[in-house]
Amino acid sequence: MNIVPMLLLCLAATPILAQTKTSAKAPPKSGQCTACHGADGQSSIPANPILRCQHESYLITAMNAYRNGKRTHPVMQSIANSLQPKDIKALAAWYANQPGCRK
Repeated sequence: MNIVPMLLLCLAATPILAQTKTSAKAPPKSGQCTACHGADGQSSIPANPILRCQHESYLITAMNAYRNGKRTHPVMQSIANSLQPKDIKALAAWYANQPGCRK
């Protein structure tokens, strides 16, 4: 599987999808997630995981696994390594607390 076309598609769609209105103001770095995972984390692309309503601790653990190489996916590793821990925490909290998520 050639990851480059998928990455280019995701990056090309980011400015358009980032403008989609969501229930609350998204964290500043959410544009990197939006193209592939949807404006509120509810991906419409079957191959891309849904982030919306995932547990905050799970999302943080997953992103840290991409950062330290325990999970391998070239696009996700690149994105995870571009984020600071505070960015990962903010994104995880935002996706975990979308309207309709059960606590």
